[in-house]
Amino acid sequence: MKKLELLKKWFENHKGTVTAFSGGVDSSLVLYVSNLVQGENGIGLISNSESLKSKDFEVALIFCRTHNIKLEVIKTEELKDANYTSNPANRCFFCKNHLYGAMVDIIQDRYPKYTILNGTNLDDLGDYRPGLQAAEKYGIRSPLAELQISKKEVIEMAAELGLETASKPPSPCLSSRIPYGTPVSNTKLRQIEQAEYILNDFGFDRVRVRHRGDEASVEVPSDEIPSLESQFEEISQEIKELGFLKVKLDTEGFVSGKLNRVLNE
Repeated sequence: MKKLELLKKWFENHKGTVTAFSGGVDSSLVLYVSNLVQGENGIGLISNSESLKSKDFEVALIFCRTHNIKLEVIKTEELKDANYTSNPANRCFFCKNHLYGAMVDIIQDRYPKYTILNGTNLDDLGDYRPGLQAAEKYGIRSPLAELQISKKEVIEMAAELGLETASKPPSPCLSSRIPYGTPVSNTKLRQIEQAEYILNDFGFDRVRVRHRGDEASVEVPSDEIPSLESQFEEISQEIKELGFLKVKLDTEGFVSGKLNRVLNE
């Protein structure tokens, strides 16, 4: 049986589900299929927190409107939690702890006996993801991982279903651009967000801006570095206007999770 059919069958055994939705391809596939199988009992929930890009929030809203999916919107307060803002190596645990805790409260009150889901896929289990511990703490289910569906298969399924998120570049939490041990603040998150939007405006879709104090370190895919170099003076000036004193071009190119390397060291 094709994995997409297995995923559909997975939902038949649940009264209703609430998917932690980020607007990314993984959670959008889970949410879409839940709604496909369960109808109005397959709903989504998103936290419009400071660590989520405003464009990603808009993508999530449009996705649910387009596919007639009910979406609950909350606002978690992780920036009020010193465990989170001190930016330890397990920062993601505290973020997800706020999210899943809020979801459990909502589900118990308004959607009793519904199952809470996330978009964790098989490949995520081999990566450093402290948020998985929070999911385990609250009993969050991960249908993609449970069915051993990889990231590649997620994208293929999303494309087969015609989901617009199939081609959406990964867009993890903005705090992931700040080195561990360096405090997270709303000011830094907004600087990162706006700097990445500047790069988008210059034609670069897959980008990261690492916040290194007074310096912004810019990453694009290695094959796009020549194009970035040709426009770097203008781009650098616009990014400096956000409050950075220096802008550095990372010549290694875009690497997802680059700041996690220090954990191996």
